[in-house]
Amino acid sequence: MSVRVLLVDDQALIRAGFRMILEAEEDIEVVGECADGTQALDSARRLEPDVVLMDIRMPEMDGIEATRRLVENDGEIKVLMLTTFDLDEYVYDALRAGASGFLLKDVPADQLVEGIRIVAGGDALLAPSVTSRLIREFSRTPPSQRELPPTLEDLTPRELEVFRLLARGMSNAEIAAELVVSETTVKTHVARVLMKLGVRDRVQAVVLAYESGVVAPGETVSE
Repeated sequence: MSVRVLLVDDQALIRAGFRMILEAEEDIEVVGECADGTQALDSARRLEPDVVLMDIRMPEMDGIEATRRLVENDGEIKVLMLTTFDLDEYVYDALRAGASGFLLKDVPADQLVEGIRIVAGGDALLAPSVTSRLIREFSRTPPSQRELPPTLEDLTPRELEVFRLLARGMSNAEIAAELVVSETTVKTHVARVLMKLGVRDRVQAVVLAYESGVVAPGETVSE
């Protein structure tokens, strides 16, 4: 079954380039193109894409606001943000809006394709460098201003441990190696953590971890 992709960028040349790359893949189908966030909302309702490749800076409605509205309308849709800019001023707002990851517009073709597959499969495309930016954002907030979400009390000690490692940007394989358990066991723990915390994916779990102070700034993995 093909991954249905909607391209959203105000530059026609960028959209054409992405379409050419993606249409060469047997398991990916480009179902539409849009030039701004307003068009994206309408097209997403009609075309029901699995993944939206979303530019950040666009006229009419920017990618962050469009992502927020898309996710509110359809909790299953995945948004992969595209940018040519330094991520510092955008990463937190975009992740809070519900984006599942970031890609640079000049990303190699194979990484673009793999990124779409990763996000479509329910995982986050959140590199350690992006995780570290989140940490810097939350390190500016005094711990006294943070509150632990009540749902954390529902986690078992092992699930809380997995949550902390996940929030550091570690993959399932890395968590498995750290805890000396199988990757299948980690996948089960991660699924339960996401369900108990009421978050849609790993990215939202990372945001929650730093907002609540569960993970301290010094606990990040290296870039």
